[in-house]
Amino acid sequence: MTAKAIGAKDVAELRGRTGAGMMDCKTALQEADGDMDRAVEILRKKGIAKADKRSDRSASQGLVAIETAPGGKDGAMIELNCETDFVAKNEDFIALARDLARHALREAPQGVHPGSAVEGQAFRGRTVAEAIKEVSGKTGEAMGLRRVARFTASAGGLRTYLHFNQMLGVLIELHGPAGAVLDALGRELGFHVASADPQPLGVVEADLPAELVARERRIAEEQVAQEGKPENIRAKIVDGKVRKFVGERTLLGQGFVKEDKKSVGELVQEAAKAAGAPITVARFVRFKVGD
Repeated sequence: MTAKAIGAKDVAELRGRTGAGMMDCKTALQEADGDMDRAVEILRKKGIAKADKRSDRSASQGLVAIETAPGGKDGAMIELNCETDFVAKNEDFIALARDLARHALREAPQGVHPGSAVEGQAFRGRTVAEAIKEVSGKTGEAMGLRRVARFTASAGGLRTYLHFNQMLGVLIELHGPAGAVLDALGRELGFHVASADPQPLGVVEADLPAELVARERRIAEEQVAQEGKPENIRAKIVDGKVRKFVGERTLLGQGFVKEDKKSVGELVQEAAKAAGAPITVARFVRFKVGD
């Protein structure tokens, strides 16, 4: 089997994701036969990569739009892409994004889905895909409904965050007593999810893909072995590294962006104490144009 050719673009992408040197990136890609994720793991095991920054982002422009139903039990969020920020400010494009969010609130399936999940649905006397194509023809730019989210709260309600430039939005489902405390917590959590780096991948560890945690453990074991740590303490060090990773990648485990010595989990506990009843974060989703 012929080895895959490694191009400068692949090397640059790996460098962007890991911060490693160009030659180290090229060598890792050759060893991984061009597999980007394997190359990241190779560099991290060698202690060369600082982190996996996931910098493989598109250059798309566009808008995030959010719509919620009266009572706050049902909410939807969409990301509509175009080619330039000029078109993203076009009245027809803005109106389309808002109408698509309203449509998603009524018709989108529960959860987070690619835009194709609703493209065939009836919308404005045609299908969603046809309506997008019509506006695309007016502006002369390619457009696409990248993703759609819809949450219906079984208890408590939904809280949202939309950045002032309308390119970043968050939808959160909270379970707890309605009122000022839940509203305030929702605002803080929305701001945190929008701002946190690294981005949380789930609410708690059980939400993380098992393979992701297993991969992190493999990396930690290799790192500890290369550091020459005594055998009798290696397992403890590995466990600590994995716990740190899980804390950074779970919402409740992260340090709160406004007060990093306090975890988001502690923030939720404080709100529950103030409300006099349990409060839980059921789920959340974050859309940022181009991510």
